[in-house]
Amino acid sequence: MTEMAQDTSFDVFDRNCPGRAVMEHIASRWGVLVLGVLLDGTFRFSELRRRVGGVSEKMLAQTLQSLERDGLVHREVHPVIPPRVDYSLTVLGTPIAEQVRGLYVLIESNTAGILAAQATYDERKTAR
Repeated sequence: MTEMAQDTSFDVFDRNCPGRAVMEHIASRWGVLVLGVLLDGTFRFSELRRRVGGVSEKMLAQTLQSLERDGLVHREVHPVIPPRVDYSLTVLGTPIAEQVRGLYVLIESNTAGILAAQATYDERKTAR
């Protein structure tokens, strides 16, 4: 284990913190959704793409690659024809994905209030 990996004094508010890039991968538009889907199990690329509505193949591939590099997603290539690749969460990725799920559950359960707040804000801005 490298000295950096052992250091626990990282601060994502510091622009030089290596954890900031990881946070950006996790909290990105697609990272949050991919991690949420993978909490349900192992998926092939095409299954993930169907479950994460609106993601392009390119963005899904980039997101999976970033999350794999960060150690959060496991990519398993099966030696069959045609090739089969499965994606799943790692031991490191599971608790992070569970925290992400907590965020989107909160958002889903508060969407009506959020929409009302947006409408109120928009009415105030229009009235000015």
